[in-house]
Order: sequence, then C-alpha cells, then structure tokens
Amino acid sequence: MTSSLLPVYEEVWWRQGAHVAGVDEVGRGALAGPVVAAAVVLPIGFSSALPVRDSKKLSPRQRERLAAYLCQHALGIGFGWVHAALIDTLGIRAATLLAMEEALAQLPVTPAYVLVDGPDFPATELSGLAIVDGDEKCLSIAAASVLAKVARDAWMATVADLRYPAYGFARHKGYGTPQHWQALRHYGPCTLHRRTFLRQLEQAMESP
Repeated sequence: MTSSLLPVYEEVWWRQGAHVAGVDEVGRGALAGPVVAAAVVLPIGFSSALPVRDSKKLSPRQRERLAAYLCQHALGIGFGWVHAALIDTLGIRAATLLAMEEALAQLPVTPAYVLVDGPDFPATELSGLAIVDGDEKCLSIAAASVLAKVARDAWMATVADLRYPAYGFARHKGYGTPQHWQALRHYGPCTLHRRTFLRQLEQAMESP
C-alpha cells in the first residue's frame, strides 16, 4: 500500500491544542443513489498505522480496512446523506454542500477548524478552508473520503441492490457503466435514479 499523507494542514492547529475536521463527499457523478459526505475529527498528533490516502487510490479491501481503523481511532465521525429526489430538487452542487453541512452537524466533537474538499465551503458557523483536490493533499480530508466511500458503497450494495436487483447496483454503485446503461434502457429509471442527470445525459448523447 502507498504511503500516508502527512498532516500538513492540521499541524498548525494541533500545535495550539485545537481539533480539526476533514470533510469530503462521494457519489457526486453517479446516475443513481445518494450523495454521501463524511466529516472526521482525528486525534491531535494522529499518526496512522495504516496509510491514509484519497479513497480513489485504494482498493475496496484497503478502504474497508482503513475505514474500520478510522472508526476505532477518530474522536468523532459524522455523515450526511442527500438522496436522488432532493438532488433533483436542489441540484448537485447544493445537494453536495447540504450533505457536508449535515455531516458536520452530526459530529460529536466541535472542531476549531474545518478542511473541506473542493472549491466550495458549506454553510456553517465554523471557520475553515476549501481545498481543491483536498483528498489528494490533506490527511483529514482523505480520511473523510474513505469513510464516505465505504458508507455509500455499502448502502448501494445492500439497500439499493436488494430493493432493485435488476440494475446491478452492487457492482457499479450507481455510476454510468455500460451494464448500468443497458439496464436503464431495458427497465427505465427507478426511484433511486437522478432524473435530471438522466435527462442531461440523454440530451448530450442526442446532440450532433
């Protein structure tokens, strides 16, 4: 497994004895299922026995092992879930920020500072910083990316797949794979599909 990110963004706050939260989301580009955000507060001076990296750079087995480890050692973890119907109502950007806000609200520990992946900062009274590609640069954000990914994948593989087995959600987790598109053409969308995404993609496919 690759080496762990260093707490470059956290150290200035840890030296003051202050807690930092990392926040990231997954599922933004999926055709179906929720957007899920995780917020995590790591212990001051945290040094992981397992390498902490962006979830996309880890295998499913590595992510699951690391998520279990983080659940054991983190001071606090919160999750925010925004499902397809609300994504269609709000739009994906607002839905993503709402998921982040809910994840922060679920934390049992109030951090002094928040580090968020992406260009936008969620509506919160907490101070913080939005970092583009933060899951590749920041330890706490990378940890949050792993927790969010494992939580969403588990939901898609159990709840979503059991509810609508014909779509193969356990395999593609709602993303636009050829198998998923084939199922959509055969069965049409289910209640877990984001109708605005489907319309946009269909229009793009029909454009000359």
